[in-house]
Amino acid sequence: MTYAPPARRHDGRLHAVESTSARGSVIAYLVLVHRYPEQFKRLFRAIYAPGNAYVVHVDARSGPDLEQGIRAFLAPYQGAELLPSRPAQWGGYSLVDAELRGMTRLLEINADWDHFINLSGQDFPLRSQTAIRAFLGRNRGREFIRVADQALTRPETMARVGQISIEHPDRMGRTGQDRPFLDGVRPYIGNQWMIVSRRFCQFACHDARAERFKAFYRNTFIADEGFFQTLMMSTDEHGPITGDDLRAIDWVPDGDIKLRPRTYTMDDATALLASEALFARKFDTEVDDEILDRLEDALAPSGLAARPATTRVMMRSQAASNAGAGG
Repeated sequence: MTYAPPARRHDGRLHAVESTSARGSVIAYLVLVHRYPEQFKRLFRAIYAPGNAYVVHVDARSGPDLEQGIRAFLAPYQGAELLPSRPAQWGGYSLVDAELRGMTRLLEINADWDHFINLSGQDFPLRSQTAIRAFLGRNRGREFIRVADQALTRPETMARVGQISIEHPDRMGRTGQDRPFLDGVRPYIGNQWMIVSRRFCQFACHDARAERFKAFYRNTFIADEGFFQTLMMSTDEHGPITGDDLRAIDWVPDGDIKLRPRTYTMDDATALLASEALFARKFDTEVDDEILDRLEDALAPSGLAARPATTRVMMRSQAASNAGAGG
């Protein structure tokens, strides 16, 4: 029998686990993990609330020890489970596949959630679950995802969809072979991170109209930054698109990737806690452990992050210049 254990911080101190009974939006979380199990545990404790649904995917290339350790960690938590592990290659469709499998499982295990949120194991919330659920409860049906016309705003990325790429177990193969885009469809781009409605997840996972998008994007490069955006913009099966993913991410240049998320440190604590974002990425406890201590303190019931999240909705035309990046 599963239960909702009290959340124990990494330093051993207990703090209260929030319940969804303080009525807001019920949330379905998918967390993608490939390293740093102790850091993942700190993230999970920070986002856990009974009533929500949680699915975790561990990159199969990370080895059985990581998967087994996380499985054992999740066992006491009600509404949390491990997705069967498969390889998740950066730049490959396997990341989209993990998202779709996670959405599908979350739809199966919990009929009550309103919004799907994807995170990596190196993300962290900037607000309490009470504040996040309340915000999403006020914005039911809205799609918090960055979307921009790919050809107009990021023409340098068009080879990602205009040439055939092949995913190998240890790398992405870019053939340089041109091919036409989907007939009657414009490509859109953003980034991997999103908070989207149950309605859209149901369409993406189960509607036959989505199948040709899956088939095409299977042989594109960095599919996870364009598949969901293009699918959403090609159907009416979604709510209002805000153009905002509610993430604090500082993109910095990184060679062929063009941009990558800078690792936050204690120097960023004040700015992060003043941000209107709900989540931030990325963090690395091997670089700076104290920043997570600071955020955990702020998420405590008397902390700064318990204040209500600001209602902010950016329409797609306002957010186009911010959409899309790498890493």
